[in-house]
Amino acid sequence: MRVVVVGGGIGGLALGAGLRRRGFEVAVFDRDNDLAATGGYHITLDGRARSALGELVSPRTMRRLLASSSALRLRDRDALWDRRGRLIGRGPDLRDHPGIDVDRVTLRLLLAEEVGGDLYAGRTVTGVGTGDDGAPRVLFADGSATAADLVVGADGTHSLVARYLAGGRTNRPAGIFGFSGRTLRADLTPGDGDRLGTRSGMAVGPWGAALYVGFLDPVGNAALDAPELRMSVTTGPTYIWGAMFPESPATDSLRALRDGALRAALVGRFREQGWAEHTLDVIARADPRSVAAYRFNAAPTRAAELAPWPAGRITALGDAVHATPPTAGMGAGAAIRDAADLLHHLGGVEDGGTPTEAVGRFEAGMRLRGSEALTLAMRTVRLILATDTALGAAATALTAPVLAAAARLRRR
Repeated sequence: MRVVVVGGGIGGLALGAGLRRRGFEVAVFDRDNDLAATGGYHITLDGRARSALGELVSPRTMRRLLASSSALRLRDRDALWDRRGRLIGRGPDLRDHPGIDVDRVTLRLLLAEEVGGDLYAGRTVTGVGTGDDGAPRVLFADGSATAADLVVGADGTHSLVARYLAGGRTNRPAGIFGFSGRTLRADLTPGDGDRLGTRSGMAVGPWGAALYVGFLDPVGNAALDAPELRMSVTTGPTYIWGAMFPESPATDSLRALRDGALRAALVGRFREQGWAEHTLDVIARADPRSVAAYRFNAAPTRAAELAPWPAGRITALGDAVHATPPTAGMGAGAAIRDAADLLHHLGGVEDGGTPTEAVGRFEAGMRLRGSEALTLAMRTVRLILATDTALGAAATALTAPVLAAAARLRRR
């Protein structure tokens, strides 16, 4: 059975790795020539995603991943702050949490090694369909084509494959633009480093302004103490932050800026909305070359609205189907779980089933996985958007001091 995977992101490479290990004939095509040139900075894999990945890659690759990852169980409890930097709440105890944080580049390179020669970089797919014999076909920008028994679109939010299947887009803008960057803990003042700590945190202010700060340390907080296996692109304690604002003409104007100019404009935008100066140091001291903008896109949260096509020999997974904002840290993990589940069901084809039957069972489970991730991610998106009204802004400003006072009392 020959499987063609369109897209060499996390989900596509994970599927390609699993198919190769199980002895399927597979080809993964990606338009990038440089797999290290990827968007995003780090991703979180919970216990389910870790388990799924273990079904797709070799034990040695899993060990290399863990040696290059930051363990959530070694972090402080997550925090919720207000715009003044006052603590207003904490997340759950992480001591027994199986999850990890890993650089997106690190994970992508590890998966690419597993796919090996079945990965074809620099190949842009321009079309998908079926040939005269009914077999799926993939068309390339150079005019060539290839046939397969099954085609899987793992080509992200703007998926060509999913658009072909659905007859249109499978997601829409969520109403928020994000701006991300990297800041070394060593570049912060001792006071700010102590306040942020070895944790991830979130602050939401009036008028839709929000700031997420994630802690990543694959050396000091390594999930597996095996320096000889380490290959993380992050080599010291680092904060990966994301600033969020509702879509508006003012936000759109920021998107045209780059590097230091964008960093300065973001700090200025938060200042205008009354954020305390010390809460903005993590942005002001960021590597200017790391600062970038991206739009939040989201598929429908209802499972019944995901993958709205009959099962066949062309399918899709990950963000191509259930595009998920990063506000729950579940998008990449859901794509990996999709890949493991599709591989599981394709195993039935070897026992006499058909690809269409396997795809039908896979898509039923994918709808549920995607709905779960989207529901959690959109809660935060809706919270941010709810503060972008006169009533929401006033409520946020009035309740923050009360919550901060209550948090202080709980710590006594």
